[in-house]
Amino acid sequence: MYRNFKIVPNIIFGRGCFNQLGDILKPKRTDADAYMVFVLDDVFKGRALEGRLPMEKGDLLLLVNVDDEPKTKYIDQLVDQVRAYSPRKPDGIIGLGGGATMDIAKAVSLMLNNPGSAADYQGWDLIKHPAVYHVAVPTLAGTGAEISRTTVLTGPEKKLGINSDYTLYDQIVLDPELLAGVPKDQWFYTGMDCYIHDVESLNGTYLNEFSRAYGEKSIDLCRQVFLEEHPDKDDKLMMASYFGGMSIAYSQVGACHALSYGLSFVLGTHHGIGCCITFDYLEDVYPEGVKEFRRMMEKHDIHLPRNLTKNLDDKALDTMANVALGLAPLWENCFGKDWKNVMTKERVLELFRKM
Repeated sequence: MYRNFKIVPNIIFGRGCFNQLGDILKPKRTDADAYMVFVLDDVFKGRALEGRLPMEKGDLLLLVNVDDEPKTKYIDQLVDQVRAYSPRKPDGIIGLGGGATMDIAKAVSLMLNNPGSAADYQGWDLIKHPAVYHVAVPTLAGTGAEISRTTVLTGPEKKLGINSDYTLYDQIVLDPELLAGVPKDQWFYTGMDCYIHDVESLNGTYLNEFSRAYGEKSIDLCRQVFLEEHPDKDDKLMMASYFGGMSIAYSQVGACHALSYGLSFVLGTHHGIGCCITFDYLEDVYPEGVKEFRRMMEKHDIHLPRNLTKNLDDKALDTMANVALGLAPLWENCFGKDWKNVMTKERVLELFRKM
């Protein structure tokens, strides 16, 4: 059987296209009392981007904090805040920021139309009702959150996405100008999330020609960005992120992402740097990918943190391993249906102890 999956139906790309956001939203405003919710990373508070938002009278601005990875309880609080603002639902949710902010906006748009807590929907295809209309405006490139059917959240028991066709954005606005001024380390770690998507997809057992076509183009763009010199590197990275997300849409990520989820659940490690930390210990799984990744780190003078798990007790390490091993599709993509005999709990624990 083949998956009949959805993709984002409306995409605008190009330098300066953010200026068209107001025109894109206008037809979605239903009447004079309608409002939109702009979900903006609070790093932009008081900065130029906040002043450029095409907000109209009655619109709500939610400044969200992503110092920590998004948690289900934080999503519940934001949904309550929107509901307290108005008895009617917004006509749209617009997420502006990096992967975490875009995931928050996706989750809020879903939970406005689905009862209960966000934690109730961590898993695959548990959402029953379509989301409120939602738009992504990435200001970082690499996570693929703008094109993904997943909103990655940390719940009380696990770190696991809300995976649903309803999670997908209705519109994405890809303006490379918005990537200007990103700190080097953050730019690298987020971009490596894309590179690792490609390595895991292209080396996975779920690979098919659909995934290969997108993955090969994405990894080629990543090499141009991180190993060469190009004046339009932000344009290339933004498209690499899109193609990388499309590559895993019909396949899956693998061992690195599974391990990074465990690391993040216990230590709160941000996704991009968490993937880099775990990937660096997987040369026996992805030998060529890790070798090239280290060349990219050397070129950009990136130094990963070490000894993160040194002082963790057995209980914390056990939790970390259980979270990682709970992501069965990722391991199956990496090692096949016999993955449990390849990636044993002891092997996972050994990897985490090295970190």
